[in-house]
Amino acid sequence: MDIDAFWEIIEAARVEAAEAGEPFDEVLVKQLAKRPRREILEYAERFDEAHDALYRWDVWAAAYLIGGGCSDDSFIDFRAGVIALGRDWYQRVNTAPDSLAAHPDAIQAANLRDRSEVLFYEDVNYAASGAFARITGDADFFYEAWNGFRGPDTQDDSVVDMGEDFDFDDDSEMSRRLPRLATLFLALNP
Repeated sequence: MDIDAFWEIIEAARVEAAEAGEPFDEVLVKQLAKRPRREILEYAERFDEAHDALYRWDVWAAAYLIGGGCSDDSFIDFRAGVIALGRDWYQRVNTAPDSLAAHPDAIQAANLRDRSEVLFYEDVNYAASGAFARITGDADFFYEAWNGFRGPDTQDDSVVDMGEDFDFDDDSEMSRRLPRLATLFLALNP
């Protein structure tokens, strides 16, 4: 599966979820479960690549501002949430995380006291395994198939370049690096 096919799956699930009024992650699982197992594994591979590409300090800083803080686990969920926004928003965020200041959910979140769920979408991380569980009846079968698909030597121990680290609690630094998001969210956390 190439990256275009991956994004077609995401977009189709977004459209169906909006039309049916169902949660995106449930529609995504349902759509993936209609595909051959190998395609689900290929989807998972593309998902991991897209997810890993967002593993950067500047993206984490955006998540920190939007969520009012952001742990390691929450950052995993935030990156899944960015993918769930679709290709256009994903590319915007990957290019300039501060662009999220224009997203309707981020704008709405600026007015919420508890915004820890906005754009943080844990269940999207498990769509491929959920599809496997749906078609096999065994929640663990995905991980066996995934290990076979990836092979035993695919463990990546390389150091990831996350860009320049900076202090998320330094308001002036956050304002310099993410000015639009800082304008929306820093006034909420004096």
